[in-house]
Amino acid sequence: MSPPTRLQIEIALEYQVRSGEADFVLNVQPARTAQQQVVQELLTSTPLLSLREDVEAATGARRLRLRAGAGPLGLRATATVDIHHHLAAPADVPEMRLADIPGPVLPFLYPSRYCESDKLNAFAMGRFGALPLGHGRVQAICDWVRRHVQFTSGASAGTTSAADTFVQRRGVCRDFAHLMIALCRALNIPARFATGMDYGADPSLGPPDFHAYVEAWLGGRWYLFDPSGTATPLGLMRFASGRDAADCAWATIFGDVLPLNQQLRVVAVPGPDGLLRLPGTTALAISTAVD
Repeated sequence: MSPPTRLQIEIALEYQVRSGEADFVLNVQPARTAQQQVVQELLTSTPLLSLREDVEAATGARRLRLRAGAGPLGLRATATVDIHHHLAAPADVPEMRLADIPGPVLPFLYPSRYCESDKLNAFAMGRFGALPLGHGRVQAICDWVRRHVQFTSGASAGTTSAADTFVQRRGVCRDFAHLMIALCRALNIPARFATGMDYGADPSLGPPDFHAYVEAWLGGRWYLFDPSGTATPLGLMRFASGRDAADCAWATIFGDVLPLNQQLRVVAVPGPDGLLRLPGTTALAISTAVD
């Protein structure tokens, strides 16, 4: 195994609970997987609250739950993470026959709340159905979404779906991901929604933020794609994954809460051998997950 890329993140979130109590479910911690090791981390709240972590066994995602009373709430998370990338020649990464897809992967073939693949079936088959099967076809879907959807902050809402984005042709990373996932599923390619942070996003897009990208099940692994084109592929750090944003939104809040501020920072730091490896791009297929 090649030496890992080591990234360090800092997340600071501020809220005002305006009345009563509020419950929070957050995906703001790096997943622990065989390909992503959390070397060091610290999680604190102000005021000091009971923080509960629920681990999803299949993906290593860690959901944070807490209840806060009326008043200001601050959360701060820091972590140092080693990411091991599996790289392969795209021509060597095949699509899989339905009969060979593992049972736990099958749900990622079906339409979901934000990825209505059944509505886009005719277009997907007409545009991509005749392309050679494999990683190259999925990359063609990714490239099509990137070319035909304009990255526009504030252009979509929490209810915007893949079908909406297909018509409107604008959105943010979440919308790009939903559309690509729906097109993949329409072609019987399992695809899932992944959230996290990325190193190296273009500063012109605004301050660092949480990021959504896509993973497609190819050749017995989950290979990652960034249809928005805003991330550095080798700098993506996984938080959670699911059928779509409904499964792994970075924040789900129950109560009368006003978001005040968020600050995110991610940097590359020297790895366990003392060498600094800056994330970059590659023409190879990238995977950081088998589950």
